[in-house]
Amino acid sequence: MKLGTIDDGTRDGALVIARRDLAVAAHAADIAPTLQAALDRWDEVLPALRARAEALEKGEVADAFDVASRRFRAPLPRAYHWVDGSAFLNHVRLVRRARGAEMPESFLTDPLVYQGGSDAFLGHRDDIAHASTDWGIDFEAELAVITGDVPYGTSAADALGHVRLVALLNDVSLRNLIPNELAKGFGFYVSKPSTAFAPFAVTPDELGDAWQDGRAHVDVDVHWNGERFGNPNAGPEMQFGFHELIAHVTRTRPLGAGAIVGSGTVSNEDRSRGSCCIAEKRMIEKIDTGEFRTPFMQFGDTVRIEVVRDGQSVFGVIEQEVVRHVG
Repeated sequence: MKLGTIDDGTRDGALVIARRDLAVAAHAADIAPTLQAALDRWDEVLPALRARAEALEKGEVADAFDVASRRFRAPLPRAYHWVDGSAFLNHVRLVRRARGAEMPESFLTDPLVYQGGSDAFLGHRDDIAHASTDWGIDFEAELAVITGDVPYGTSAADALGHVRLVALLNDVSLRNLIPNELAKGFGFYVSKPSTAFAPFAVTPDELGDAWQDGRAHVDVDVHWNGERFGNPNAGPEMQFGFHELIAHVTRTRPLGAGAIVGSGTVSNEDRSRGSCCIAEKRMIEKIDTGEFRTPFMQFGDTVRIEVVRDGQSVFGVIEQEVVRHVG
């Protein structure tokens, strides 16, 4: 089942269900007005949502509409909680090697996470608008899960039972603001602006056998200014599966329905796979040549992020342009 949110002029939009080929969708606000409302009452509304999805596949929904005819927002335009990990340790190793540091052994067993801003997520075609490109604007392609209520102290063995949906996102970073911010010892904030999401979040069963061990074994295709930048696989090299990330973050707190848990930038050791962010390419350049050669994004640059499986887009496409912020 593939769920999305169309813009209806309200803060949280209206819930819709998409056909598997993402060409046609059906209204679902009579079942649950928003995706958050559906997550709040998941067990109660799930049978009706699945029945509507099955009817849509059979062409039996009278008021179905073309997906291209509507403006889609992030599946959750705002969320109660957004915690992002850094579960692909190849990315972490490259960042540290570029500055002549070794990755601590503890990173193999203790996940890295930070809590990001979740009050204003971007839609899949919303511009990346900032006042200056001197801030080092970068894209970061990654996956995330959206949970139901997750109790305090949930074990990794039980965590996947609380996963409701899987999502694709662009975790925009302002790289040149990060060093000074982290040097304060208090974590990310101004260097992590609004995150963008692909238009549809999907139930794990939509991934078929690609959903294994709390990981989505799918290729993440990234194009920068129309040219292939990378297509790393998000499965085998994810050091901590989503179940382990959830267990880590609920060690001292519960998660409420609608919490989003991110994987961090997808990264593979095989360099022929390319990268999911500019920073990683720059780190490889630094390691190999002693200098950074690739600039960060400039005004007018575009990024395209998608996951395709069996010839079909799984989450829909993120397509964004960097523009100067006005206002």
